[in-house]
Amino acid sequence: MLVHQPEITESRPTPLQALLGGIGIALSVHSLLVLNGSVLGVSGFVHRSLRGDKAAMASVVGLVLGGIAVGIIGDVDTPEPHTASSLLPMALSGSLVGIGTRLANGCTSGHMICGLSRFSLRSFVATTTFFASAVATNYLAHGNDALGISGSLDWTLGGNQGRQFLGAAFSLGTLWFAYTCSALKNGTGNSSKFMSRQFSYANLVSDIPQSIFRYLASLLTSLVFALSLRLGNMVAPHKVLAFLALPLSSAFDPTLTFVAGSALPLAALLYRYARVEQPKLGGKCNIPTSTKIDWRLILGSVIFGIGWGIAGVCPGPALVNFGRSLYAGIGFAEYAVWLLFMGFGGLLV
Repeated sequence: MLVHQPEITESRPTPLQALLGGIGIALSVHSLLVLNGSVLGVSGFVHRSLRGDKAAMASVVGLVLGGIAVGIIGDVDTPEPHTASSLLPMALSGSLVGIGTRLANGCTSGHMICGLSRFSLRSFVATTTFFASAVATNYLAHGNDALGISGSLDWTLGGNQGRQFLGAAFSLGTLWFAYTCSALKNGTGNSSKFMSRQFSYANLVSDIPQSIFRYLASLLTSLVFALSLRLGNMVAPHKVLAFLALPLSSAFDPTLTFVAGSALPLAALLYRYARVEQPKLGGKCNIPTSTKIDWRLILGSVIFGIGWGIAGVCPGPALVNFGRSLYAGIGFAEYAVWLLFMGFGGLLV
């Protein structure tokens, strides 16, 4: 085996948490599209932030702050999402993910969630390619024995339901805050009546530059996305690896299937019936229109899948877990190394 990993005796699927997390993911994806006209692609955020893109930087900060929030409001009895891989495999995984996502121009968020919800053929090819690559890598690197077995379905929200609900409520609250700021700034919908009742606040909002609202929307939607990833348990590497083991394995954990089962249909419906021609906070819609399926897409997807299959980590969960490690003090070195090498890998291409 390529990666030494301590035995994981049981991974219990959490369908309800996953379904709720998927809903939050779809809402955050759609919100960024409606507010800023942007695609919520986390690997793109990382790569563009290293090149000085301020909106991308705000999104990265939002994901890290979301991880810190997860540490603060999360279940104190839940173990940290501490990867079992050593620093060397994490460095290898991060570098491959950086190279692959740069070549393919997307990862699980940009291609699998955003792209598939738009019925993009390019994203479909990328998703099937990196998924197949990750499955093969997971089998060669970890096998079935090291992943343990999958337990019975857990339909609860966890041992501390109050804190889990608080996370979901906070996610929705940040979304509505972003929409309210948009309405106050642009005077759309029924916001004029609201502004007449809240005149002083409206005047304060009107003095804020439009760019600040766009940065705020980037930060808040990423914060919602981060909390939703945690609620759906997509930040747990062992659950990702157990999912990549496929149903034929006794280790298979279908939790991520439930995440996709709620995120993709809702995101597709929102894109089909609730998208806007002009972003609410100004600017142009930056939805990818390329239909080109070339060697960069295929090769990049294969490389990304290998990196994903080595450690069970992709850009969004890595940033969330890095933020959580800042609060909890556990797993910092692993995720710092992973993100450092991801950024370095992207700069090589």
